[in-house]
Amino acid sequence: MRRVVITGLGVVAPGGSNVKEYWELLTAGRSAIRRISLYDPSPFRSRVAAEIDFDPVAAGLRPQETRRLDRAGQFVVVAAREALADSGVGAAGVPAHRIATSIGSAVGCTTTLEQEYVVLSDGGRKENVDHEYAVPELYRKFVPHSMAAEVAWTAGAEGPAAVVSTGCTSGLDALGHAADLIREGTADVVIAGATEAPLSPITSACFDAIRGTTPDNDPPEGSSRPFDRTRKGLVLGEGAAVLIFEELELAQRRGAHIYAEVAGFASRSNAYHMTGLKPDGLEMSVAIDAALAEARINPQEIGYVNAHGSATKQNDRHETASFKRSLGEHAWRVPISSIKSMIGHSLGAIGSLETVACALAMEHGVVPPTANLHEPDPELDLDYVPLTARETRVDTVLTVGSGFGGFQTALVLSRPDRRSAS
Repeated sequence: MRRVVITGLGVVAPGGSNVKEYWELLTAGRSAIRRISLYDPSPFRSRVAAEIDFDPVAAGLRPQETRRLDRAGQFVVVAAREALADSGVGAAGVPAHRIATSIGSAVGCTTTLEQEYVVLSDGGRKENVDHEYAVPELYRKFVPHSMAAEVAWTAGAEGPAAVVSTGCTSGLDALGHAADLIREGTADVVIAGATEAPLSPITSACFDAIRGTTPDNDPPEGSSRPFDRTRKGLVLGEGAAVLIFEELELAQRRGAHIYAEVAGFASRSNAYHMTGLKPDGLEMSVAIDAALAEARINPQEIGYVNAHGSATKQNDRHETASFKRSLGEHAWRVPISSIKSMIGHSLGAIGSLETVACALAMEHGVVPPTANLHEPDPELDLDYVPLTARETRVDTVLTVGSGFGGFQTALVLSRPDRRSAS
């Protein structure tokens, strides 16, 4: 089977407009969460989020691109450009039809769609909207696949292009799809990742309705507290991450810098509840076991676990139980952390953002911390790396995701030389 490696990274994230700034924020244990400024949050229960200070012009987008693209589309195009430049794959002479695109998103172009509905409906007063008031680009923002097309155009990629939408696991599932395209021989390079710009009144209202987001608004930077006894819910975020996936021998021939190998992937559905999770962790554990089996990695070899860590009680209990099921006694020894404590939960994008963090943890030998973990929940007794980053060699990483609809996903990264030596 053809092997898949990561040769480029690109990020647009809260507190970090590129990979370097993003990694500095994470390793400093600094929260990018603040009071919402993109709209008036005062009517809502939760009034904090991890926003991005994003200037499309400063990010290199032309006025035509800025008008054509939703905020989520702008994020992913900018991240893709950084990842492509980092990888240098453009100079490798890969035929355009051998370059594919796989982009994840849970809620697509939410920002523009809500803004346009407000205009077309005259602030919600008209039931029958007048389409003549719509911007000419509205159709492109209505269909989520437009974001994959934009990324493909950015790279001149003429291979398969797809949007993967599986809720909050979209950012991991898009990577799994990308790896499969290379392994099966359909593509040699895949521009893979996810993007999300969900911060809007309708999103706040929806999460308020299910009481999924935290009501703790002061101080904002302390509002996301995964695994902490005082946690009260997740904090929304936004962002994009793009990774360049490449067939191993191609990367080696051209002397590319390799961050990690995509060693194993698995996704499962619990067929149980739209938002509920069982406390025994069985469903996520099944996905972890399958990913480890594909990677041919023993549980004891995992050097770091990037947790879903949403700061909801049912999720924290569910995945803690799943780690114990899948990793056995090693679960108490391996460092585990949640970067959602610093950049919030960007729904479909978070899995790709977390995978970039995992690749950087391997690259630099540093595990990012779980910020705001001052009072560990006594029910959760694993090593969640509280408050301060930890220096340690990391050869293998497990990252997991859990999404509305019952989706459970696990991805394993390793050093490419590990398999050669085994």
